[in-house]
Amino acid sequence: MNNISKNHLIYLKKQKIKAITINFFRVFLLVAFVFIWEILAKYNIIDSFITSSPSRIVKTLKELFVSSNMAYHTYVTLYETVLSFALSMLFGLSIAILLWWFNILNKILEPHLVVISALPKIALGPVIILWVGANQKAIIVMALLITIVVTIMDILSGFMKVEESKIKLLKAMHATKLQILIKLILPSNIPVIVDCMKINVGLCWVGTIMGEYLVSSKGLGYLIVYGKQTFKLDLVMTSTILLCLMAAIMYFSVEILNKIIRRKYSFDN
Repeated sequence: MNNISKNHLIYLKKQKIKAITINFFRVFLLVAFVFIWEILAKYNIIDSFITSSPSRIVKTLKELFVSSNMAYHTYVTLYETVLSFALSMLFGLSIAILLWWFNILNKILEPHLVVISALPKIALGPVIILWVGANQKAIIVMALLITIVVTIMDILSGFMKVEESKIKLLKAMHATKLQILIKLILPSNIPVIVDCMKINVGLCWVGTIMGEYLVSSKGLGYLIVYGKQTFKLDLVMTSTILLCLMAAIMYFSVEILNKIIRRKYSFDN
């Protein structure tokens, strides 16, 4: 027992050192990038008018939050992204369950889903505007179109990979299809659903910004377009950095949820 306990402690220590090393180099790379960027801009090795610099971005960010409605633009983009993210997961999971339940429907729609997935969604921008108007709804629809098909296909693929022997065992015990779904299919695919959430974080931000490029008069996408048109490139870079920060926070929030779920349900890492 003492031997096992000692080996387990050694293993935990190694895992802790590995996690600290990974986190250190993550921070180190970010700090090194910012430092090099600032130095190159300061000594005019790169054109700071085009690339801006960390110090100019911090200054611009402070000025915008103090003197303008930057907080409002940030809130608008965050609201659109979180809403489209929630809707894509809700609709994607629901449709994946429907296609799993009715296998014939899955076979009918599968080639259509593949074609829709391959379609460049930005090409549908004018059509979306005609359907729902040049407003916030168009932005959310754009983000949904980018994410929902991927969500359906990924989750459905996970459903189909559940071991047939387990399904047959439950059927032999006279389990209904609903019981198989609740007791086997969904619990087995919690890691798949969480991984799909991670992917959707990035896709929803892409969809939201694309939508704001097309129709918005508010939000960070609008500020990027406005900054480009007026050659206020500090505004463009500042808005881009804000987008990166919010996307990172959203991603790590999902990662924390992932760790909680894995710990609770004892999924392998």
